[in-house]
Amino acid sequence: MNSKNVASGTKMKQIPVLNDIFEAAENIAPFAHITPVFTSQIINSVCGCKVYFKCENLQKAGAFKFRGATNALLNSKGKDKPVITHSSGNHAGALAKASAMLHRRCIVVMPETSPAVKVDAVKYYGATIVFCKPTLQAREDTTNRLISETGAELVHPYNNFYVIAGQGTATIEMLSTNPEIEVVIAPVGGGGLLSGTSIAAKGIKPFVKVYGAEPAGADDAYRSFKASKIIPSENPNTIADGLLTSLCDLTFEVIKKYTDNILTVSEESIVSAMKMIWQYLKIIVEPSGAVSLAAILDNKTVFSGKNAGLILSGGNIDLSRLPF
Repeated sequence: MNSKNVASGTKMKQIPVLNDIFEAAENIAPFAHITPVFTSQIINSVCGCKVYFKCENLQKAGAFKFRGATNALLNSKGKDKPVITHSSGNHAGALAKASAMLHRRCIVVMPETSPAVKVDAVKYYGATIVFCKPTLQAREDTTNRLISETGAELVHPYNNFYVIAGQGTATIEMLSTNPEIEVVIAPVGGGGLLSGTSIAAKGIKPFVKVYGAEPAGADDAYRSFKASKIIPSENPNTIADGLLTSLCDLTFEVIKKYTDNILTVSEESIVSAMKMIWQYLKIIVEPSGAVSLAAILDNKTVFSGKNAGLILSGGNIDLSRLPF
């Protein structure tokens, strides 16, 4: 069994629709934060457009991933079973925290090279960590072995109907409070956030433009989008460690249908965007979360004069390793 092609839940092969995202919003409301939307006149001036930052770095567990993980657990069919995932970062912490809140045992398979701040978070939330070699094959093989041994239910980081629906709730919130937004930008790694964002944005405002933002050093989603077929990531090299994974069949199908374009950004622009957010919004954001602003910095003519809504996807960073 290839865990990359497995998603828990009976709706594995369906694409969520807007009503599924509204249902997810209702499901997670008792557990998740409604995160704020910030703006900055200085950043607007630099970008040449009005930028609305949906601050998912202020979400529980420090990232948007808490939304999808919680929705998946609430829709689980085997609540007496442990849950399991493989993740090097924010999904690991999100599922661990959601499991603790919902009194589920949680097992997380993490590469040996996972950032210490994210390993520490998973430990703090009480999940069991099983380390593996830093390859996709090792992650999947270890996960599958543990599923066989424990009977655990897989909650995939993005190849999951309920995870995608949960991630889209951030965009519902953003557009409900800021209806003037006409462009939405979200980072893309495995595609769960961009998928949910695209479904929600197009469902609420059919003429809104939705862009994915991706590091040029890990541009498999960009190349897949242009080629109309999945091109797996090979040796990605970027400071945005949360965007190293490849698209799956489910997320790629959604992105092809609802996303207008994927833009790549330079490492220099990621660092610049991260620094601007820290300096002018006065909040902590990790490199992956800053990629959406970097997309504007590298493509100012595309967004000139627009009202752009950006998802700041997370704020979990090792403060001893800042790039500025």
